[in-house]
Amino acid sequence: MKVPCQTIVWDVLPAIRAAIAEELVNLGISQQETARLLDMAPSAISQYLSKKRGYRIEFEDDVKDAIKSIALDLSKGEVADLSQRVCSICTMLQDNDSGCKSNCSDK
Repeated sequence: MKVPCQTIVWDVLPAIRAAIAEELVNLGISQQETARLLDMAPSAISQYLSKKRGYRIEFEDDVKDAIKSIALDLSKGEVADLSQRVCSICTMLQDNDSGCKSNCSDK
């Protein structure tokens, strides 16, 4: 049995990180700097950009806009709490997925 939290850890978070990394590179940030900003190994960024990791999910427009906003803010040094911003995207995804929402919401 695969619980919703497994999906978050194995599929959703890597997809979010990959999308943020791609946006940062599209903004002209180097892969090395992208890795530093996301506190990740440069090899992970390379795998995200080459679609070897984190490519399984296609996001809705509202989520894409939130990811672009995070990337833009990161490029300007304006993100105080990246974890909180990523969590807000997960919340958006849960709101769009009734199965995840019912299994993951506080009781």
